Order: sequence, then structure tokens, then C-alpha cells
Amino acid sequence: PPLTTTIAALHDQIQRFLSESHPAGSLLAAVQKQTRVTLDVFAAALDSFPLENLSLSYNGGKDCLVMLVLFLASTKSLTSIPAIYALPPDPFPEVEEFVAWSARHYHLDIVKYTTDPPRATIRSVFADYLAQHPAVRAIFVGTRRTDPHGARLTHQDYTDSGWPQFLRYHPVIEWHYTEIWAFIRHLGLHYCSLYDQGYTSLGGTADTRPNPKLLRPGAEAEAGADQSRYRPAYELTEDLEERLGRN
Repeated sequence: PPLTTTIAALHDQIQRFLSESHPAGSLLAAVQKQTRVTLDVFAAALDSFPLENLSLSYNGGKDCLVMLVLFLASTKSLTSIPAIYALPPDPFPEVEEFVAWSARHYHLDIVKYTTDPPRATIRSVFADYLAQHPAVRAIFVGTRRTDPHGARLTHQDYTDSGWPQFLRYHPVIEWHYTEIWAFIRHLGLHYCSLYDQGYTSLGGTADTRPNPKLLRPGAEAEAGADQSRYRPAYELTEDLEERLGRN
């Protein structure tokens, strides 16, 4: 469907979710609160910048999926969404497939860069992207508080010295792991299939494995283990255990 149709459907879906009644203190009530905060971040960004000055960092992960959906629910007149995809040198085929599906379904105008330190770092690929897209002044990034380098971030931060200068918006910075999954599953969003195989944080094939906390009782962890040995990502509950499958 055209992007305007997708935007209208997501807008209606989010408004219906926000109008639902959930008990105070429940997970979905917390998700409603987080959703409103994130929508406010997008509203502030759209008040500060015209659309042509904005871009989005997207890698097919659960956090930037939530960010993307709420960005679309915040907008009205888009034909495509400029996005940067910084991928590892050894991406999972499942992640590549989901990013390609996302690009089609959500009309992402994705520019792909492969990181391969020290030759190509996250810093250098963002510099390349901004050099090729000089209108971009602010980028939405799906970092959360418990991610590496997430501890001191706010909803908007300029890049550090030594980085190409742009404003980073962090619309989902305060979301907890369980809230991300509750949003995705309550809204029935399509997500990367690796999450159903026990992966909770996605990197490259060399540094990512299923989360050991999700190993089913009685199943032994083995290299190349059968995916049924692991429970799905949404069954993990602790923020600080999310990256236990990353080296």
C-alpha cells in the first residue's frame, strides 16, 4: 500500500491503543505512558525541523522498529523516509531480509553502509551519510538507556566532539525491554525472525548468539543449537540481561 495508507492505519492503531483502559501499574499502562512520551519527542522534532532535515537510523532491531512505527504515527504527508542502515561486516541473512521487508512495507529510503573497524566505523559511516545528504541535520536513533553509551543520553543530544555534527533524537531512550516487546506484540507488528529463536540483541554473526537466559530447562547450549532449545526473546524480563548473547 502507499505510505499515506500505512501512516493512516498506524495512526489509527496507535490512537486506539492509547484509548484502551489498562489497570494502573500494569505493563500495558506503562507502555501507553512511554508511547505518549515518544510521540511528544517526535512532535518536538517536527516542530523544530522540516522533514527534509530529518533522517532515521534503522537496523531491523526491535527498538528502532518501535521508533519507526511511532514516527510514522506522528506524521501525515510523507512519500518515503530517509534512513541510514549501518550493518556489521557479517550480517545475519534474517536481519537483511527483515530490513528489506521494512523498506518495502514502511517505504524506507535506506542507504546501507558496512562497518568494518578500523577501516569503516559507525562514526565514519555517519560522516559519509551526512556528506552525501547535506540537508540532514537531525537523526532519530533507537538507543535505549541500558545500551552501551546510553547511560547519559537524553531525548535529544548533539554528537560528541570528533563526530560529524548532527542532533541525535532518542525517542525510545527510557523504554524498558519488556515495554518494547509488549508494544510490538500488543500491536501485532511483524518483527525479525531471530527474536523467536532466542536472540535478544542483534549484531553480526561473529558476536551474536541466542541469550543463555532463554535456554529451555534441560536443553544444553551448543554451537549451532537447534532453535527450539531457546525460548523467544519476548520471554526475557530483565533489561540488564538483554545483551548476554553478545560478545
